[in-house]
Amino acid sequence: MGESGLVVLVPEAESLVGVLRLRHDESARLGVPAHITVLFPFMEPSLISAEITRTCAQVVAAHAAFSFKLVSVGRFPATAFLAPHPSEPFIALTEALARAFPAFPPFRGEFSSIVPHLTVAHGSVAAAEVVAGALAEALAATEPVSAVCSSVALMENSSGHWSTTHVFPLASEPGT
Repeated sequence: MGESGLVVLVPEAESLVGVLRLRHDESARLGVPAHITVLFPFMEPSLISAEITRTCAQVVAAHAAFSFKLVSVGRFPATAFLAPHPSEPFIALTEALARAFPAFPPFRGEFSSIVPHLTVAHGSVAAAEVVAGALAEALAATEPVSAVCSSVALMENSSGHWSTTHVFPLASEPGT
């Protein structure tokens, strides 16, 4: 049985985080590129029908594309991440998709708030601490990563390796 998730891919961050992610985030070794999670876990891949993908497309298209920057380092106990600014458009996407698919609350409803983030290290408190320091140094030495969120990707891992199965574009302008 596989898993799926809806994410915003951030290829602009790979040069900053790619090596660290491969070393400290198992999902990177399983094919997940740098990303900001929008809704995970989503449904078992075999249950994703044309109707489900149409609904995803409609929900995502109701939101306008937006620019963002990865400007700061954040921590959960065993996780180091880059935080996007602004975070509100990511939260709005997550809330809209969670409303459309109430059986799949973000992170199984384990957390009281939505914290958009690009995970760089996950699983070890010690590693997360070291990686957070390395990220802070790297950000201080360069410009923040700038990107545009113009789509949400549906990824799944039924083969044991993550791959993108659908890409849902955001509206190019508000209200379109």
